This record gives sequence, C-alpha cells and structure tokens, in this order.
Amino acid sequence: MKAKIRKIATFVEETHTEMGRLVSPPTRKAAAVAVIENPFAGRYVEDLGELMDIGEELGGFLAEKAVAALGIEGQAAESYGKAALVGENGELEHAAAILHPRMGTPVRKVLGKGAALIPSSKKRGGPGAVLDIPLGHKDAAYVRSHFDGMEVSLNDAPRAGEILVAVAVTDSGRPLPRVGGLTKQEIKGEDGLR
Repeated sequence: MKAKIRKIATFVEETHTEMGRLVSPPTRKAAAVAVIENPFAGRYVEDLGELMDIGEELGGFLAEKAVAALGIEGQAAESYGKAALVGENGELEHAAAILHPRMGTPVRKVLGKGAALIPSSKKRGGPGAVLDIPLGHKDAAYVRSHFDGMEVSLNDAPRAGEILVAVAVTDSGRPLPRVGGLTKQEIKGEDGLR
C-alpha cells in the first residue's frame, strides 16, 4: 500500500429512538477512517499524482471496513460519503487529490453500484478536529430521506503532517424521514439523479 497509515478507526452509530418514537429497524451509519502521512506536507508540489493513487487504494479499503462494521453485504449499503481532514502543514488540494480523481470507483465496486456522485467534504484542522462526512443515497441523488451526515474525530489526528481520510456508508436513511421527495422504492438508478 502506498499510503503510510498510522492509525485506522471505525465508528458505528445506531439510532433506536428519535423524539421519543421507536425507529424500527434502527438506522445505522458506519465510517472507516485512516490517518495517513501527507507526503507533501510543508511544501508546494505541482503533481499530486501520489495522493491520487493513495485515494484509489484507500477507497476500496475503507469502504470494505465500513461495510464490515455494519455487518452487511456491500450491495445492502444505501448511502455513502467521503471526507478528508488535512493537518496544518497540508493544503486543501491534498484532500481533493485523495477524494476526487480516483477514490469513487473502488468505493462503488465494494458497494456493487453507486450511480450518484459520492458527497464529499474537505477541511484543515488539528488533532481532535471534527470531520463532517456528508451522506447521500448511492444510486439517486434526489432521495431526500438519505440527505444526512456523520461526524468523526480522533483525539490525536491529524497531526501537522497527516491527513485523516474517511469513507462512510449507511444501511438506511435518516430516522423517521418525512420531508417528501423521491423515495428509495421509486429509484430507477439510471442517471444518478433519480
């Protein structure tokens, strides 16, 4: 693996009740996080290909860990998202290089599909900073019940020369959704929108 990984963490969140109402089955989200060395920390580099390669290998690796944390098959995942938190000696473009050019294909391979764009976020911060991972339905962007997010943080990451990279998946939408729009039963999954 090209990524120099210092730490891996997985987070699982289950919601059993919302506003005093039972959520059955519980909604579940999982995020897998890798804390990696930033090979370009502290210097400007024109060619970010190394980070693009790292994004490609981390995409499938982290998606597999997130799916395993939920105890489901990849095809059963309903939503996904990705995010990166760059330490102070990095730049946002380092996060973009990991997340955008090549990470999506291996994530979709683990999940068996994924016609919709994978929502993403990038930010800079230090140890303990919260990373918000946006979530959306994997096959249809307009499924409002799956517009969501997940927060992760590690008390010792990212250090100045590191990047925290995360992939999140869910087995459902938000608890008790009721804002209308396209339902998951109506998805055609042809264009990533509907």
